[in-house]
Amino acid sequence: MAPNERLRSALLSAGISVRQLAEAVGVDPKTAERWVNTGRTPHPGIAHRAATVLQEDLANLWPAIEQGRRRHQGSGELIAAYPTRASAPLDMWRTLFERAEQHIGVLVYAANFLHESWPNLKEVLTSKAREGCRVRILLGDADSPVIRGRGAEERFGHGIESRCRVALMHYRPLAESSNVELRVHDTTLYNSLFLGDNHMIVNAHVFGMNAYGAPVYHLRRMREEGLFDTYATSFEAVWEQARLPGKEA
Repeated sequence: MAPNERLRSALLSAGISVRQLAEAVGVDPKTAERWVNTGRTPHPGIAHRAATVLQEDLANLWPAIEQGRRRHQGSGELIAAYPTRASAPLDMWRTLFERAEQHIGVLVYAANFLHESWPNLKEVLTSKAREGCRVRILLGDADSPVIRGRGAEERFGHGIESRCRVALMHYRPLAESSNVELRVHDTTLYNSLFLGDNHMIVNAHVFGMNAYGAPVYHLRRMREEGLFDTYATSFEAVWEQARLPGKEA
C-alpha cells in the first residue's frame, strides 16, 4: 500500500509527531506509523478523533471513510459529525479554544458540560484573552419565558433555569478580564455554537431532547456564504440583541 502523504503533510502542518497523534487518539505509535507509511485506514471513530486533533477534513485524510456520507460533496466544510454530543470527543472543544488566536465565541443556554469536564476552562479563556483573542460568551437568561419553555419541551422542568444560573456563575468572573464580553439572551436556540477562528462546533437541538443527545458537527470555514458563515451569521444576530447580565430587556 502507498504511504498516506496527505496525513504526513497534515502532521507537518500541525507540528505534531506521529507519536503525539497516537497518544492523542489512544492508539499504539506503531499503529499510527502504519497509517502514514503504509496508507492503512484506521477505524472510523479513531479517524474522526485524529482529524479533529489535526484540524483537518476527514475526507481529505481518508477519503474512503467519508465516501457517500456527505450530502454536499466538495464543500469541504464538514470535518466530522457525531450522532450525539455525548459521543463527541472533549478534545474537539479543547483544540477549538486552545488554537484560536483571534476570536472565540460561545452561544448556548448553559453548556455546563464544558466546565464539568474541563475544570481549567476559565483559565484557558482568560489566557487567550490576555494574548489578544476576543472572547464572547452568550448565555440563556434564566428568567426568560423562552428558557422555561425549553425546560418544558425537554421535560427538564426548572433544571434548565438552574443550569443557566450556574453557567452565569462560571462565566461572570471572566467578564472582568480585558477582551472577554459576556451577555445573556432570550432567543430560541436551534443550535448551540462554539467558535474558534475559522473552526466551529455546532450542537444541533432536537425537539424534546436534551442537547447531549443531539448531533454535533465540526465545521471549518472554506468559502464565503457556506455552512460556517450561515451559523456565524446567526451568532452575530443573537449577539446584537443580547444584553449584559442584570440589565432589563
